[in-house]
Amino acid sequence: MSINKTAIKDREELLFLLSEAAEFEHTVMCSYLYASMTLKRTADEIVTAEDLVIIDGWRKQMRIVALEEMLHLSLVNNMLAALGSAPHFARPNFPVPLGRFPSDLELNLAPFNESTMQHFAYIERPLELDVPDGTAFKHIHHYRREILKNLYSPTPADYPSQGHLYHTIANGMDALAEELGEEILFAGHGSAQVSSAQFPLPGIFPVTDLASAHRAIEEIVDQGEGCPAHSENSHYARFTKVREELEAIKVKRPDFSPARLAATSPLLVDPVDPNNPVLITHPVAQRVVDLGNCLYTLMLRTFAQVFAPNPFPQALRTGLSQAATSLMYALTTVGEVATTLPLKAEGGDLRAGLNFDLPGSIGQLVQTCAAQVLAERAAELTEVARVLEKEVALVGVVDSLAAITKKLAKLHADFEEHPEAMAVLSTPKTVASTKPKPTAPLVTNPDNPNEAGTDKIYIKYDVKRCIHSRNCVLNAPRVFLANVVGPWLHPEETSPEQMEQIARDCPSGAITYHRLDDNPNEQAPEVNVLRVRENGPYAVSAEIELEGHGAMHRVTLCRCGKSRNKPFCDSTHLELGFIATGERALVEAITLENRAGPLNIEPTRNGPLELTGNLEICGGTGHTIQRVQTARLCRCGGSANKPFCDNTHVRNGFNSET
Repeated sequence: MSINKTAIKDREELLFLLSEAAEFEHTVMCSYLYASMTLKRTADEIVTAEDLVIIDGWRKQMRIVALEEMLHLSLVNNMLAALGSAPHFARPNFPVPLGRFPSDLELNLAPFNESTMQHFAYIERPLELDVPDGTAFKHIHHYRREILKNLYSPTPADYPSQGHLYHTIANGMDALAEELGEEILFAGHGSAQVSSAQFPLPGIFPVTDLASAHRAIEEIVDQGEGCPAHSENSHYARFTKVREELEAIKVKRPDFSPARLAATSPLLVDPVDPNNPVLITHPVAQRVVDLGNCLYTLMLRTFAQVFAPNPFPQALRTGLSQAATSLMYALTTVGEVATTLPLKAEGGDLRAGLNFDLPGSIGQLVQTCAAQVLAERAAELTEVARVLEKEVALVGVVDSLAAITKKLAKLHADFEEHPEAMAVLSTPKTVASTKPKPTAPLVTNPDNPNEAGTDKIYIKYDVKRCIHSRNCVLNAPRVFLANVVGPWLHPEETSPEQMEQIARDCPSGAITYHRLDDNPNEQAPEVNVLRVRENGPYAVSAEIELEGHGAMHRVTLCRCGKSRNKPFCDSTHLELGFIATGERALVEAITLENRAGPLNIEPTRNGPLELTGNLEICGGTGHTIQRVQTARLCRCGGSANKPFCDNTHVRNGFNSET
């Protein structure tokens, strides 16, 4: 079963498949949240204190996965925005109807147990592994979704795994980029992109071109199925580990019950069958689930507004994202309370639970009144929760909703009631009035936007060496204009001396300068220093001669082994979660008669960095690890004697020609 890359014949087909990917990520996220909400919380629920520690560990694992599914949904929406489309937050309601997804992807809301955990592992399974589904998930109905090549409109297709769907999307983007041109395909560019400026989700970043789209897809697939080596942090590995731990306990204690017996895909309304066995009829449970569904819808509306393609100030986007995040926490509390209440009015053992019902539309609101509309709804739900908490404990929900209402109302007052504040590049008058006048005329290079100067100093920016330490944009925001189209280097906005200092503070050497007056250019430091960054690269300051790259004074070199721009660091260690301390036990270091002079760095083929010259190697906190005149430093990421090489690169297959 496969989707050929030729199936993606145009942009419409690509948007169709990305929208299905968004729906899939969204749907499984709800499934994972539901199962975690059924886990027990207190010793009153016939579990011991030791049991609760284990259960809390499982809850944490499932929350991590659900949060990463939110990350995946955000990255998919960033891809949609980059391709010129609106974000996609719609999804099918539970139980998911047949044909909505491939037949071997049965999706519903089920309580935490061995079968459900096996089902989740099945959903996240790597394509090359034969993984059975949970025993409670019977694939009775089989159907086939096949692209109809005689139709010009997009049609759904089967795919054997999430990874296969995403790789098909990646192949389609490659083909369309070649056919249309990358600039034309990614017509949305940076509009409506969500990044860590809005959400503190590790791994979130804007998608603006083919390279960043591929990076987003790789992150989604690696976190879900795992890397070829099946990372222990992948969703598949996490769910498998939880199931194995649960089964091991139940072998010793068959009566161990870590979760409440919640209904599978409970319903608030069933117009077809009023006697549906999973229809919620308990009056308090009905109102709690209804409140949870309303909070869920409000959260999605707020999220959708954060992704609005219309440009508006960063402070407004950030405020909306904070409100959406707070709503997510309130939703979790209400969802857990729902699983403590009876499903039926007459009682019984079966518990209720959120069913995450969505109304027909959760699209974006009109920009000039969005916060007002959201605040209005938040205020209504605050009062609903205030009345409901007289019958059931909703710890912290009323206070949280009241704070969210206040935040949204303030966003409306600060921005929507003042149209001039909605301008994309609006700057407070107090800041604009104090902006100093340029000190000299700007000189630019029309062939290279990464060069600019004045009559006294000329600066260059090397994008391939940049590790985004942000010293430049934070210390000189008028000189380095981030996220703009067109000229972004403005050395005329500061003095040549300040420009020199900013360049020398760039650890990677991505920023260099050349004086055009009588002042000297950058000089070598008085002490050659290599700093081992905690969980990061080597930062070198010296009179450097890097083989194949010439002379330089500052450079950051990869030590995780995965940089795509070896020997330089490209921040891949952040994507991988590379762990390697910058500290070492203190040793008695030799004294160097000369602490400066030339330092030759040779990246050996498929091996370590060989350094020759006077050098002080320092740990992350500044203490001396060694003073050397020659050293072999690990760059495969695997040495047990970091930062020094121990030949692990021979065994772990490290490969690098540079």
